[in-house]
Amino acid sequence: MLLTFPKSQKRLKTQIIINPESNKGQTGKKWGRIQEALKSFFKEFKYEFTEMPTHATEISRAAIKEGSELIVGVGGDGTMNEIANGFFENKKIINPDTSLGIVPSGTGSDFSKSLNIPPQLNQSIKVITQNNRSDIIDIGRVQYQSLKGESKERFFLNIGDFGFGAEVVKQVEKKRLKRKASSYLRSVIFTFISYKNKRLNIKVDGKEYPTDDYLIGAISNGSIFGKGMKVAPLARLDDGFFDVILVKGMEKTEFFLNVWRLYQGTHLTHSKIAFLRGKKIEVSSANHEDVLIEVDGELIGKAPAVFEIIPGSFPVRSNLTHTASPA
Repeated sequence: MLLTFPKSQKRLKTQIIINPESNKGQTGKKWGRIQEALKSFFKEFKYEFTEMPTHATEISRAAIKEGSELIVGVGGDGTMNEIANGFFENKKIINPDTSLGIVPSGTGSDFSKSLNIPPQLNQSIKVITQNNRSDIIDIGRVQYQSLKGESKERFFLNIGDFGFGAEVVKQVEKKRLKRKASSYLRSVIFTFISYKNKRLNIKVDGKEYPTDDYLIGAISNGSIFGKGMKVAPLARLDDGFFDVILVKGMEKTEFFLNVWRLYQGTHLTHSKIAFLRGKKIEVSSANHEDVLIEVDGELIGKAPAVFEIIPGSFPVRSNLTHTASPA
């Protein structure tokens, strides 16, 4: 649909992509209020609702090819991930002058926190429209196997992880499909009770690390995931590196005594946590066991996997260079 507004407002060719199912369906229910807020800031825009997985990728890619200068996502991290993948075709960005705007409307919206985008509706739209420039951030790309064993590739904005985090996402998605309410923290606890550490081979920028048993590995472009966990508190979105957080196996008591530190970002000093920086991370199972992978809060497949940073390649409207990093 196309909406037109007063000529006094600056013209900007804009595509709005809304995931009505995000935030447990609240985005669709609140669309009328969101639409009115957008009208206050944009002279003209097109909008479309997503109807199925990867639909946001199709919409954004088509809109960019049709000349859209700004793609605004209304939804959570998974929606932004799909939209971002639509910026690329044949591994190349379609138009480096098209930027992503974010109106956070997910249960976590962790990526927007790393960009210092306010959660309030009007304030987040102001970030998109307050100037005509974009911040250029890094983006991640991962090569992996689908759950059916097919070779796949995907871009990600915020954080990818393997092991425990992906198992938690699997649990959350299972609850969602059964339409059962479940907090992320509750899923963390439930998953840990039955989780078995993964024996992994890990290589960072060509350097092999000793094979060991790991609870989780987080490949971090942004700093926050898991509905507010500050897994990589020192990560920057524009430094050309991943922050790699590797957690070795913990006993249940040790885990539950320390999980609160993830929310405060004080866990990096723990003796079982390794903090590395790198541009290319390779992960594989040492015993042919399935090791699940998730990116931006969505379960995508399994190892073996190769994570690579694509530095200074993705334009986004944010407060990244205007305010301090989140506390």
